[in-house]
Amino acid sequence: TTLFRSCSKMAALGGPSWLVAHGLFVALLVCSLRAQKQPEATENFDVKPGGQEHTYSRSLGDYTCTFTYAAQGGTNEQWQMTVSTGEDDHFSCSIWRPSGKSYLFFTQFKTEVKGATVVFGEAYSQAASGAYRDLLLKSEEYEVSETAVTHKQGAFRSELAKVILVAVKSSHKEL
Repeated sequence: TTLFRSCSKMAALGGPSWLVAHGLFVALLVCSLRAQKQPEATENFDVKPGGQEHTYSRSLGDYTCTFTYAAQGGTNEQWQMTVSTGEDDHFSCSIWRPSGKSYLFFTQFKTEVKGATVVFGEAYSQAASGAYRDLLLKSEEYEVSETAVTHKQGAFRSELAKVILVAVKSSHKEL
């Protein structure tokens, strides 16, 4: 029942019907991973301004998720990273600002997975929390590759509050 309430809350998005359908798809995908009662780990970390590139990584089993970024303005912000695995060799990684909105000016970001191939990824300028709803970045602001969700140089508008990726186990070993 706790899982049902959590998943129902994730799926309760407002806006145009395509956004509701899209949000429902993401919620169901993430919830299906959680419902399988596989390992999950959430950790807090600080996103630090100053313009220098910083990296935060978390591993779970054979998988590693790495968030690399550079940001300007303000002071450190507390963010969270959740990594989880599911049946059928699925791995998910979510990085977000728990308060829903970041006040930092991001000059770059990349969320990368090792040990798996990305099958779904999104980046948001605002994360669902309290009065805030998920606000997806425009598709021209970021790209999804087989290994990462990355900002697009010259198109990214420097607002970031959440990145999600879902991946499946790679069929080859990296050398």
